[in-house]
Amino acid sequence: MSNKSSDPIDTGINWASQEVAERRSRGRAGRVEFQGPATEMMLDLAGIRTGSRVLDVAAGTGDQTVMAAQRVGPTGYVLATDISANMLKLAADAARDTGLTNVETRVMDAENIDLDADSFDAVICQLGLMLFSNPTKVLRAMRRVLRPEGKVAALVFSTAENNPYQGITLGVARRFGSTPLPLFSLGETDVLENTLRQSGLRNITVRAVNFCRNFSSTAEVIRRLKESAFLREAIEKLSEAEREPAWAEIERQLSQLEGRNGVEIPGEFLIGVGTK
Repeated sequence: MSNKSSDPIDTGINWASQEVAERRSRGRAGRVEFQGPATEMMLDLAGIRTGSRVLDVAAGTGDQTVMAAQRVGPTGYVLATDISANMLKLAADAARDTGLTNVETRVMDAENIDLDADSFDAVICQLGLMLFSNPTKVLRAMRRVLRPEGKVAALVFSTAENNPYQGITLGVARRFGSTPLPLFSLGETDVLENTLRQSGLRNITVRAVNFCRNFSSTAEVIRRLKESAFLREAIEKLSEAEREPAWAEIERQLSQLEGRNGVEIPGEFLIGVGTK
């Protein structure tokens, strides 16, 4: 990861690495299962339809890129951008494997989007905006490339309390002295709303979307957490002596959510939308 201010906040994760990209790709099916309805709502609120030109910022491995491309059809176009060429390669592979020919990928700085002004009908950002050190500047760059009356739609996590899968893990990491991802930096409704407004967008709306993740046992939850490059990294940065008690504390807290049918972990997204 470079040190440009537009890059995600530095928490030690090499966002451009092949390992991170591959881990993201392996988790695609599980993500689509619980994120899919919220992603569809984000695309709805962005006004994406047949023939739309869509910019996907911080696209990662392209889960939402594929969904947007399927929606716009062969007369539409989706450009997926990210700082990681490795992630974008997997996004392009996913689009090709789905039979899509209307997707392009390009490595690009989210604060300085090197594209023509007024050239897209919609800009989307799924679970990326809260990771930037200056989300308002990123939103201004998105706004610049929108056509008049075009929309920006961003999906973020709400609060740590409403997202215990991530919140418990990162909260424990922080108490042990680690610097975790700022997943909840835009998690309060008014914070997301004000950030969108400060970028110059108008007609701002913020909607909460609830979801649930289901696991067979607490042990499965811990295994999945350890497979997540983003969440595992916060624990890996601790000393060797601290890691075991940290994981034990995470397991203790998550076990309180286990019942006869396994572990059901609630979650909540916010979708913020603004118009140019």
